[in-house]
Amino acid sequence: MALLLFFFYLSQLALAHGSAVKFLPGFEGPLPFELETGYVGVGDSEEAQLFYYFVKSEGKPEDDPLLFWLTGGPGCSAFSGLVFEIGPLKFKVDVYNGSLPTLVYNPYAWTKVSNIIFIDSPVGTGFSYATNNRAAQTGDLKQVHHLHQFLRKWLMAHPDFISNPVYVSGDSYSGIPVPVLAQEISNGNEEGIKPVIHLQGYILGNPKTVPNLEKKLKIPYVYGMGLISDELYESLKRNCNGQYQNVDLNNKACLADIQYLDKCISGINNAHFLEPDCGLDSPKPRKNGRRRFLDGHQLLNDEPLPPLACRTYAYYLCRHWANDDNVRNALHIRKGSIGKWLRCNHGLPYNNDVPTSLPYHANLSAKGYRYLIYSCLFHLHAVATMTWWSRTWQLKHG
Repeated sequence: MALLLFFFYLSQLALAHGSAVKFLPGFEGPLPFELETGYVGVGDSEEAQLFYYFVKSEGKPEDDPLLFWLTGGPGCSAFSGLVFEIGPLKFKVDVYNGSLPTLVYNPYAWTKVSNIIFIDSPVGTGFSYATNNRAAQTGDLKQVHHLHQFLRKWLMAHPDFISNPVYVSGDSYSGIPVPVLAQEISNGNEEGIKPVIHLQGYILGNPKTVPNLEKKLKIPYVYGMGLISDELYESLKRNCNGQYQNVDLNNKACLADIQYLDKCISGINNAHFLEPDCGLDSPKPRKNGRRRFLDGHQLLNDEPLPPLACRTYAYYLCRHWANDDNVRNALHIRKGSIGKWLRCNHGLPYNNDVPTSLPYHANLSAKGYRYLIYSCLFHLHAVATMTWWSRTWQLKHG
């Protein structure tokens, strides 16, 4: 039995072992930080292969926190976190001429003071893949179980970081799985699962938390920000009685107001309404006549190149960069594992089976875990942060 356990331990090390990346196509010279990429097999028979980018802290990696970063979606690659948010790389935004886009160093990265694992999750995101159709089926809870397995296996293969303080973190839709993951890690530690993860807390930016509440408060928010008129807002309140989702098809007055609302805000960039809305996936009509808010995540394959001043121009560049064969070789991507790389894969077979992460926030807070929640004032997908946090406080204190 001891021999079997020894070989099992060795197999986990092999599966969680990454490869050093010292040079990247598009970046001049050697990387000025330590980057590792690799896969960790999770789930039944390890049929889900989760890809990660690990950047070692440029400060004191042996002491600095270990951050576990998820990008929202669900289905958006953690590469976004690496090059558009908190990582040490960014694209040089120049007019695209057909050559490989250029990467430059970001001196303001969180990796100055922390070690960060950027993980493509759930399976089917970025360079992560499933070995069969059954394993490709995922959702909130399945993703959390996979991530929990991933982190313990990764730490087993990287014992130098087992004693580091750990924070799970992410943005946007990650506001659902991150608190659930933190709770599962905490429970696992209490149950004696090894290795112990020294979880200290979690970090969330513009987090999705209570989707139904956030949708309900979006209309008062756009009114408060001066994006719709007094007359329209009063009419919406009068005709819809605060019910702006799944409107009764017989309530013609409410439907008419909502359709007019959509017309008023149709040209607004929901991710940052002070920036131009350009080059985004077109909204699809709902069955009740409503159009969904633009999500700002994914460029259509046949979209024209957005103007250079648009944030989405860099998304266009990253798509060309990540689909280059030399880039894939440098990142040690397994040949034939995926087809075209997408920054955001909105076609995932995904089950939204956690309706709200509010109880998890309350539980974690009651246990004394630290947290940092931040939201952009101009982001229309994160309009209820103070409201849901006040409810968390009420849950915590009965």
